[in-house]
Amino acid sequence: MHSYQIGILGATGAVGQKFIRLLENHPWFTITKLGASTRSSGKKYKQAAHWIEKTELPSDIADITVSDCRASEFTDVGFVFSGLDSSVAGDIEQEFAAAGIPVISNAKNYRMHDQVPLLIPEVNPDHAELIKKQTFSSDGSGWIVTNPNCVSVPLTMSLKPLADAFGINSVVVTSMQSVSGAGYPGVPSLDIVANVVPYIGGEEPKVQIESNKLLGQIKGDTTEYSDFPIQATAVRVPTIEGHLLSVSVKLEHPPADMEDAKRAFTEWDNPIADLDLPSSPELPVRLYEEDRHPQPRLHADREGGMQTAVGRLRKGTVMDLGYVTMAHNTIRGAAGGAILNGELLAAKGYFRQES
Repeated sequence: MHSYQIGILGATGAVGQKFIRLLENHPWFTITKLGASTRSSGKKYKQAAHWIEKTELPSDIADITVSDCRASEFTDVGFVFSGLDSSVAGDIEQEFAAAGIPVISNAKNYRMHDQVPLLIPEVNPDHAELIKKQTFSSDGSGWIVTNPNCVSVPLTMSLKPLADAFGINSVVVTSMQSVSGAGYPGVPSLDIVANVVPYIGGEEPKVQIESNKLLGQIKGDTTEYSDFPIQATAVRVPTIEGHLLSVSVKLEHPPADMEDAKRAFTEWDNPIADLDLPSSPELPVRLYEEDRHPQPRLHADREGGMQTAVGRLRKGTVMDLGYVTMAHNTIRGAAGGAILNGELLAAKGYFRQES
């Protein structure tokens, strides 16, 4: 059994609140420090945060005094989860790592850093070894690990079984992204009610490059990216939670038939299944046979929001296979994914300080 006192950076924001909700009663991690901007520091959390989660604010969190996001305020924690906005995350996360405090980040700032793992435990758990190559702190005690963009997660989770079974030649993907992906207060109602917005700034390049890093291989001190092209289109739709993707894939060695393609998903081996991580879904990738599945309203919350759903798997007419995939964007694609990263790293012994 592991036991860590942990902190949350950006605790008053939407991602920070999701961390708090998901970590309530966590068997390994106990929140003891909360960090936010200077306008919130010094206040009780219940006064500083506009709580938007579906559940009540945990009583043991409500009275924690919010601190500035400075490493000197977090010396008694084993590590921190970062829900900071990318506009401030870079310098703050580097300061924490330099001070010997590991950072598990949801922000984009260090995702493409050569020695920073971009991590999905079921996809590339071996990439955690890059931690040992980092030089943020002089003794290696402080480091940074990131989780991917909320679209890269279901895309890569659904591509991994196909990559293992058949190899991937190229991918075309259109993401239909819920409004919660824009944070709080999100998309103006006059832009999104009864409407679809066919552009989300900065999303498409992230999906294209992150997926190739995730499906790449560790070579020495860095990651050798996969080299197959990905053409992405990002669209905002008026759903609340759950990003749905339409994916077409050209494979290096196409399946003999559709039953062979289905087996790639149903018989895929989860590389972390034997670790018994608290947030790990029993079935990380689920193939649905019903043509109308998956749907955000019906399936985003499956397995605590940590399952990736795949459906409408079919033989393509231009590419080899077509399918849709979906995951909960603020759980699997954000805070929940980061927590699972933390559990993997704890189980593998990357943290030096336990409480």
